Amino acid sequence: MSFLPPINPQAAIAYDHVGIRVSNRQTALHFYERLGFKETYRIPEGEANEMVTPAGVRINLIFNGAKSKDQKNVLLDEAIKRPGVTHPAFIIQDMREFQDWLAKEGIRITEGPKKLGPRRISLFIRDPDGNVLEFNQLLPEEGNNEAI
Repeated sequence: MSFLPPINPQAAIAYDHVGIRVSNRQTALHFYERLGFKETYRIPEGEANEMVTPAGVRINLIFNGAKSKDQKNVLLDEAIKRPGVTHPAFIIQDMREFQDWLAKEGIRITEGPKKLGPRRISLFIRDPDGNVLEFNQLLPEEGNNEAI
């Protein structure tokens, strides 16, 4: 006899946002605005804000991060891998167009683009604090063996 844990009757029905800790409000706002996010609300008591893209994708920037000289990400760049959220992943329409835009803007791609599994092409960048951001172009069900 196997035991199945009970299913939460209030399981998540949608995803709202991810919080990204940054060290410099102005630098971070400028960077994320370039990616298409617009500040819609400041949370003064939380040293945070809410930013939204025209498509309704939300993030919160949290402005209490300590500045690091080497911009190492403690969850990804250290030998000991600690638990925690390593990165948000966003969906985009056209990977080639996004790559061209990143090059024009001087934003370095740190990994990819590459096919990850059967349903997406991914690339990774870092914000000015070293936070990793993943961008995915979803592939159609059929013919998803296209070259990047």
